[in-house]
Amino acid sequence: MTEISASLVKELREKSGAGMMDCKKALTETKGDMDAAVDYLRKKGLASAAKKSGRAAAEGLIGVASLGNTAVAIELNAETDFVARNEFFQKYLAQISDVALKNKIETVEALKAANLNGKTAEATLTDLIANIGENMTLRRMQRLVVNQGVVATYVHNSLVPNCGKIGVLVALESAGAADKLLALGRQIAMHIAATRPESLDIASLSKDIIARERSVYADKAKQSGKPAEIVEKMVEGSLRKFYEQVVLLEQTFVIDGESKISAVLEKAAKDIGAPVKIAGFIRYELGEGVEKKADDFASEVAKMAAG
Repeated sequence: MTEISASLVKELREKSGAGMMDCKKALTETKGDMDAAVDYLRKKGLASAAKKSGRAAAEGLIGVASLGNTAVAIELNAETDFVARNEFFQKYLAQISDVALKNKIETVEALKAANLNGKTAEATLTDLIANIGENMTLRRMQRLVVNQGVVATYVHNSLVPNCGKIGVLVALESAGAADKLLALGRQIAMHIAATRPESLDIASLSKDIIARERSVYADKAKQSGKPAEIVEKMVEGSLRKFYEQVVLLEQTFVIDGESKISAVLEKAAKDIGAPVKIAGFIRYELGEGVEKKADDFASEVAKMAAG
């Protein structure tokens, strides 16, 4: 039997866009002949995704799944919103979300290799690409766990349950009643969806971001011509306002429009009968950081003009 190296499998995968196991099988069947292996995959319909792999996939859905003190958020991209509305696309996202949750998967790489109805999740996605005819990408995922408490979820602009354009997970650490914690967590998740906080607290906010903002405020304050001690107070005041915009615990709760999130937690602790702490949160917005290539944009414009 021909020995197939991992580097050879990787090379074929990059050329064909097919799944890892399919590439290994193709190379085994063709005794390591790269060109023959590509033809083998094409004949099987497994390389049809290759031509699509370079196209930008910035549409799609965010999926969430939760069970008690654990939850996952996954972004599955497609080229068009039309495909995001496809029931097979939605079913695939729901299935991999469930697999990730039940198997405690924490990385995209591990999720791609996970078993899904007898195939890897990656191979199943390759089949889906071939059947639907659009490039799709399993872009990112995260898992959030809390030792005692709940992880609440919220999906904004949902097309189907637990699948939408923005997905949020919030871990609440508390010995309080789970149902009350979930209700509170959902409200805070809705708040996070709306306000896009950069960090949970001031201490965890990027030092580079703080330094940049401080520099900007200092330059502006110096232009006032006021004494150095007044300038410093002006800078600190501007930073406090900045924290109220980007730090979750410093933000004003969108539900009541007046309380800080930190105060909301204190009040909830009295109602629930136990301290409540936000142990962490995840906010995924569809297509964050994905830029369409110029030729993709030009192609779309041309299609619109022709149609």
